[in-house]
Amino acid sequence: MSTNKNDQAHEDNFENLEEALGRTEQYIEKNQKKLTFIALAIIIVAVGIFAYQKYYKAPRELNAQAEMFQAQRYFEVDSFNLAINGDGNYDGFLDIIDNFGSTEAGNLASYYTGISYLHLGEYQNAINYLEDFSSSDFILSTLAKAAIGDAYMELGNNEKAASNYMSASTFNTNDFTTPIYLQKAGIAYELTGNYKDALAAYETIEKDFKKSSEARDIEKYITRAKLNLK
Repeated sequence: MSTNKNDQAHEDNFENLEEALGRTEQYIEKNQKKLTFIALAIIIVAVGIFAYQKYYKAPRELNAQAEMFQAQRYFEVDSFNLAINGDGNYDGFLDIIDNFGSTEAGNLASYYTGISYLHLGEYQNAINYLEDFSSSDFILSTLAKAAIGDAYMELGNNEKAASNYMSASTFNTNDFTTPIYLQKAGIAYELTGNYKDALAAYETIEKDFKKSSEARDIEKYITRAKLNLK
């Protein structure tokens, strides 16, 4: 009796499976054209992405790097106006941003432009271009954040300066730049009257970066912050 029930259950399962397969086949037959279009669309998108990367994006990247070469040379010798605006024969960083903004070179041009404006004393322009820059490179990201902090300090916005210095200190923790930016953050905090956070920044230098140049006289900064806390 039990065997008959099992056989019947197996037969029912096979029937259900055949019925499901039949429905699937009917759906495919009924929607074959639509499914074909979907499959073709996926293939076209994949081919399009490959073609875009190989035949459009990669050549533009190389072209942008070549066009930016002279501007980089001007930047290296502190000819910041020529680096930004070009010399009439070669493009400046602003031209690279306009013409190749979607490339890595165009993104890097935003960094160069921001640093150039910082040196020229055009601090708001420096902030604008440095904030447009983004990179997975810890060193450049750290330098950009710190430069934004410098620009805000020059503009008298010490709170934003402190915030950017603190961000710069955490991007790529090391014994060289981190204590520099912590000290800058502490000074900016003091200028805002925030002696608590200033003290925390100074004490971090004392505790975690004892061998740094900033640690040599950090005690006087700590003492000053503590006195102002009372």
